[in-house]
Amino acid sequence: MDVFYYIVFTALCVPVAALAWIQGVGNLVEDTPASRAFRNNYLLVYCLQMLGDWLQGPYVYALYEKYGYSPAQIGQLFIAGFGSSLIVGTFVGALADKMGRKTAGIAYAVIYSLSCVTKHSPRFEVLLAGRVLGGIATSLLYSAFESWLVAEHFKHGFSEQALGQTFSWAVFLGNGLMAVFAGFFGDFLVERLQLGRVAPFDAAIVFMVIGAAVMVATWGENYGDKGSRNIGEQFTRAWDAIISDPAIALLGGMQSLFEASMYSFVFLWTLAMSPNKEGIKHGLIFVNFMTACMAGSFLAGVLMKRSKPEKFMKGVYFVAAAAMTVPMILAINPVKDPSLKGQPITLHGKIQLLAFCVFEVCVGIFWPSMMSMRAAYVPEELRATIINIFRIPLNAFVCIVLGNVSAGRQLLLFLAEEWRNERSSVIAATSSNAVLAAIVFC
Repeated sequence: MDVFYYIVFTALCVPVAALAWIQGVGNLVEDTPASRAFRNNYLLVYCLQMLGDWLQGPYVYALYEKYGYSPAQIGQLFIAGFGSSLIVGTFVGALADKMGRKTAGIAYAVIYSLSCVTKHSPRFEVLLAGRVLGGIATSLLYSAFESWLVAEHFKHGFSEQALGQTFSWAVFLGNGLMAVFAGFFGDFLVERLQLGRVAPFDAAIVFMVIGAAVMVATWGENYGDKGSRNIGEQFTRAWDAIISDPAIALLGGMQSLFEASMYSFVFLWTLAMSPNKEGIKHGLIFVNFMTACMAGSFLAGVLMKRSKPEKFMKGVYFVAAAAMTVPMILAINPVKDPSLKGQPITLHGKIQLLAFCVFEVCVGIFWPSMMSMRAAYVPEELRATIINIFRIPLNAFVCIVLGNVSAGRQLLLFLAEEWRNERSSVIAATSSNAVLAAIVFC
């Protein structure tokens, strides 16, 4: 039955509405015709590109599972994506600063669209290539657009407070409302129209191409550090900035640790909630996650009016870690029953859904808070390069986790560490990374 999903969704909508009222959605600091046009143009493009990304999220694991791949094989596919982001994506950030952020944004749409096309093939090597392309595109998504916005915003002479509001709107609309719409729309395509689990990927291509067309027609180009003559020099200057300013290093450490928890969660939530391949509704679950994230983004706006992110984020990290202990506890005595295959979500699944929604609230607080802190501490001319340097440990951690996935060891993946016999290798897991982020923040 789908009733439980809608009950949770309704319960989440109440705090979202309340927080929107408290924050005053329409109360903008700077609302001249020029600033409004600039903000709306950016938000339109960002929302279209994020919609293309969110449409894929609920169905990546499910599609691979439908093609007959085991959790270990699916883990290998995910590793390809994070591995490409680790290796190639790092240089992509420097190229974005050097070659232009608008160009990088258009490249994101093209590369990610090609990645979506590969989902039509059940062949492992084709899906692997698609994950590699997706990893590169993700690095562009989370560096090029933010870098373009900051540079253009100050080029137009708009205030720093107005930039913070644009970030909040971007998280609310792009990371929240678009994700909720993607969940409902994906569920409509897959469950109602019965177009198959590949349909959301085709829809994603359409939205990303439209967004790229708007960029071509309306965006100006901007660059990072023009004083660097090549990519190597760009990295050198970025690294010098990191080691010379402890604030940047600590900020990057928090980014790496918490985002590693997030991306591990992206892979693990389907496995955690349907250990017996229960017939969970991926689209509706995703809607609940993103509504919770949207509540978090509004809560971030309220918190930032009363305090600086430097003050409240360590508490957010600890709450996120506490939420991730729930699947760890439930995995101590897992329910293994083949007769549950295809059945509605179980009680354990419902409990985990609620805990995961708490985690998503923390994610919603994290994004605008981290964006505001990066705008304050990270040099604008090296922004995309520095952001992607800190994606190296992030992607390395996720690759280690996914390389050790099996349904029987789910408990260990959510624990703080795992000692593997003679190898004595320690695997930091989802909950511990959030705790470490809080410790770094302290």
